Amino acid sequence: MCRRLRFFSAFITLFLLMSCFVAPQVSAYNENNSLSLTQEEKNYIESHKSVKVGYVRDRIPVSFLNDNGEADGISRHIFDRVSELSGLNFEYVALPMGDVTYDYLLGHNFDLITSVEYNEQNKKAKGILISEPYLSNRKVVVAKHGFEFNYNSKFSVAVCIGSQTLKKVLAERFPNFELKDYNTIPECFDAVNVGEADLVIQNQFVVEYWLSKPKYEALKAIPVIGLDDKLCFSAVVDYNDKSGVSQNEGQVAINILNKAIAKITDDETVNYTIQGVMDNQYNYELSDFIYRYRYSVILFVVAFIVILLLAIILIRQHLRISESRAEAKAKGQFLSAMSHEIRTPLNGLMGLNYLMSQKLNDKEKMSEYLKQSSVISKYLLSLINDILDSSKLQEKKMELNIKPIDLNLITETVSSIERNNMYEKKLNYNVISDFKYPYVMGDEIRIQQVLLNLLDNARKFTPKGGKVEFSAKQEITKEKKVVTIFKVSDTGKGMSEEFQKEMFNVFSQELETVSRGNQGTGLGLSICLKLARLMGGDLTCVSQKGKGSTFTFTFVSEPAEMPEAAEETEEKAKKSQPRVLVAEDNEINGEIILEMLKYEGFQADIVENGKKAVKAFSDSECGTYGIILMDLLMPEMDGFEASKAIRALDREDAKTVRIIACTANSFAEERDKAMACGMNDFVTKPIDVKVLIKKLHYS
Repeated sequence: MCRRLRFFSAFITLFLLMSCFVAPQVSAYNENNSLSLTQEEKNYIESHKSVKVGYVRDRIPVSFLNDNGEADGISRHIFDRVSELSGLNFEYVALPMGDVTYDYLLGHNFDLITSVEYNEQNKKAKGILISEPYLSNRKVVVAKHGFEFNYNSKFSVAVCIGSQTLKKVLAERFPNFELKDYNTIPECFDAVNVGEADLVIQNQFVVEYWLSKPKYEALKAIPVIGLDDKLCFSAVVDYNDKSGVSQNEGQVAINILNKAIAKITDDETVNYTIQGVMDNQYNYELSDFIYRYRYSVILFVVAFIVILLLAIILIRQHLRISESRAEAKAKGQFLSAMSHEIRTPLNGLMGLNYLMSQKLNDKEKMSEYLKQSSVISKYLLSLINDILDSSKLQEKKMELNIKPIDLNLITETVSSIERNNMYEKKLNYNVISDFKYPYVMGDEIRIQQVLLNLLDNARKFTPKGGKVEFSAKQEITKEKKVVTIFKVSDTGKGMSEEFQKEMFNVFSQELETVSRGNQGTGLGLSICLKLARLMGGDLTCVSQKGKGSTFTFTFVSEPAEMPEAAEETEEKAKKSQPRVLVAEDNEINGEIILEMLKYEGFQADIVENGKKAVKAFSDSECGTYGIILMDLLMPEMDGFEASKAIRALDREDAKTVRIIACTANSFAEERDKAMACGMNDFVTKPIDVKVLIKKLHYS
């Protein structure tokens, strides 16, 4: 409100004093409305159908371009009257925002330039002619409230880079002022507002317009004595005659303008000024509203955010309660299943251990018990692997090992693994495969994992005498990708529609199948689905209660070349077996590893921690040890530090000895850390003897 009162107070004062600031050529006024023109001036008007006028675009409300890109403001109203009186037709072209030089104006062939300051500097300037002023006002200083203006003090002044004449005037009259260039008038105001500059000196009409913006409520206008802002036309004269514009022609144009300006009365100028100011008052924007009521807006936004957060918390709490109940139920079923799945094989192992102790001399029985023990151990290992896989997939830490694979070999491998089990249950087992691209890029282990899970489920849930079919085919996409499609169909009992909706969820098991002795962990299908999607494919199921199920597993891959046949056989690789140094802190595990190595024909030594492993290696003759089996978690010095210490030894074989990490931790982070410490390979506990021996033979 105070801002509006200040504006209208200043405007009324301006209106009453306007006669002191308008064009002073009243004595040239002629009662008739026609100009007294010379023949040369008439010829100029006749020959110039359109006069190209450079128009200042950013001094609202004096001179600017409106939303339609048209010249507007107080100056435009006066120019229309000048055009009417003189007969000249003006073509307005916006001047650039930056520094308007003489060369620029001359190069763009402007006939006239507007809003040029009427002062001694421009009167004497070489290359331009100026008219009498068509609009006179005063300049004011804009500074922060509380600022005391002093002509002799050192102040920094924000100036538009195009205001060359103003710079010259200020430099002459106020040599202590430091002038700072800014691109636009609002940037000058911003500089004062934030303290980058002390003040702005600008036309009073322009100042009143911008001070209406709430953002500048901390600024005030201070009149400056002796700094008038008289605006006039300027004609650019080419003293080198490069453009064909003669000094005489420019002078003729200025003479015509002076006669027209002299015809415009004080009342007309006042009316044009009032019209220009009233038509172009500052329009409030949303940003102004937000700034003016910023504290209320901030309070509202904070309150809204708090309410929104509370709503989100309540909704999430409600969902969490619902989810936790369902998850608790699923986890309860999972723990119950896990307890059964672990206790049952452990009970078998303990029973077999007792039987073996009673039948030590019965080789036939001992062989049978050992086979059964091996089967149970492998089952327990697969159970642990399922849990680890599920965890890694949930946390998105599973990484595929992509390399060329043979799909025919994979199909035959999983079929042969399941074939005996199918025949023992007297199932009709049929395998059909048709691969257009038998060699593709993929993760062999993970593909086998999915297929074995599906085949095992089909066998498990199909009654004796039923049928299981395992088929495979391929399709090619437009992008030349290979889509491999595996199907496993059975004539088992099928699944209910309710269970099919949640069958791929973690821990999910259908109660009826559990009660019939087909209990599992409920992790298999969930893992298979995530693996399929990790390979760019999917896992779907069609099932009907009492009629069986069909699972479709797809994955997407690139075609691969047929791998070259291995020239070296395993026997050739065995011909020189290196001595092995075993670092293992568990005494029983160490003895077992030593016995396995000796059985396979390896010579081996064992130490119980990493520190002793480093000493044993450094004390041995160069080339004694070809392989080090390094446990990772050991007392005194772990396997990581021991590996780095061995690699740092100053001996030739320190860089070439193969170090194989041997640990119960199978996560990718552990593997990466081992490789970074200088290890060459990685095996997980419980150790698969065949895998370990293969790595030792080919190391």
